[in-house]
Amino acid sequence: MLQVNFLRENKERILQGLQKRNFKQLDLVDEAISADDERKKFQFELDQNLAEMNKISKEIGILMKDGKKEEAEAAKSKTAEFKENSQNLQQNLKETEARLLEILYLIPNIPYEKVVAGTSADDNEIIYQSHDVEGLDEGAIPHWELAKKYNLIDFELGVKIAGAGFPVYFGKGARLQRALVQYFLDKNTDAGYLEVNPPHVVNEASGYGTGQLPDKEGQMYFVNEDNLYLIPTAEVPVTNLYRDVLLDEKELPIKNTSFSQCYRREAGSYGAHVRGLNRLHQFEKVEIVRLEKPENSYAALEEMVEHVKSILTDLELPFRILRLCGGDMGFTSAMTYDFEVWSAAQEKWLEVSSVSNFETFQANRLKCRFKGEGRTQLVHTLNGSAMALPRIMAALLENNQTENGIRIPEKIAAYTRFELID
Repeated sequence: MLQVNFLRENKERILQGLQKRNFKQLDLVDEAISADDERKKFQFELDQNLAEMNKISKEIGILMKDGKKEEAEAAKSKTAEFKENSQNLQQNLKETEARLLEILYLIPNIPYEKVVAGTSADDNEIIYQSHDVEGLDEGAIPHWELAKKYNLIDFELGVKIAGAGFPVYFGKGARLQRALVQYFLDKNTDAGYLEVNPPHVVNEASGYGTGQLPDKEGQMYFVNEDNLYLIPTAEVPVTNLYRDVLLDEKELPIKNTSFSQCYRREAGSYGAHVRGLNRLHQFEKVEIVRLEKPENSYAALEEMVEHVKSILTDLELPFRILRLCGGDMGFTSAMTYDFEVWSAAQEKWLEVSSVSNFETFQANRLKCRFKGEGRTQLVHTLNGSAMALPRIMAALLENNQTENGIRIPEKIAAYTRFELID
């Protein structure tokens, strides 16, 4: 969430940034400033009213002490009027603050200066590609057929138990999943990330803290009786560990990694492009989260990009890195890099990771600050997938199919304890 003072002091920059995002509700900026003006007016009137009440109360005490009861009673009648007025002003202030917050929740983050304008994924910048890609030999099949052939994943059983988008993993398929998770966690902890095992449900405050609410409310599974949400990513509970926390400058940077199940309704998702593992309602992911001093956050972002790059290199998969344009970035992000792996059997690129810097956008919602050099300021938050499992699995199966079976990359074979799925 952007700070209202930032909107007021940088209005032209804000509007230019929102246009870079192709955001249409530019009038929300003026609405927020207007609501803040009204909030300030009510606060001033309330302060004045309370000050006058305190003044009269002191006068009543003096009058009573001097035995001037009639004058004291007359003064008391005035305090009743001020009290009623204060109650009205407090109510108006509360309503105005709530309206201001609702408006601010609707305004997305401002893109970083390196982010180009654009309206869709077609406008994203390709900044790196590992090597040229090509299709597989004749007779190569997509991962959902490989999964059936080698009894790795059963999509129909998942439909029977829960519905579409909830696959069941068997045998070497389950072991490969588990091996990838352990490898990702080891890779992250070796890079200095502290492993965290958080809850897989969060309350409403946590959803608002990281920006999933109200932006993605329709995509989240909701447990009505308990007013809890199933997490769409470990980013939500891990980042909320630091909600309403004042850190010491010496504690930064904070680097966490977490494995979790992820739950996404993905309402309206259907068709060939979501077949097999391409898009699921439940999947496994390992996340990395960082809290940084503002002046260090973009260097940290580049470090995270290099870290994810090293993981995909270990997996021996063809991949590319894109810097997203303004119109394709998430609501909370200031800059995002997407990683895509090449699916040889499907002959298309599959997104497997997003690495983002949110600057102070999440921290302002979370009220996550640090104190250093005699002042308090908001941290910058960052997060990334390292990695999401489904499309990694799809690419591993498709790109490594041979006449003899599916070859397991050397770094992962050390975890699976088998080198071939046959």
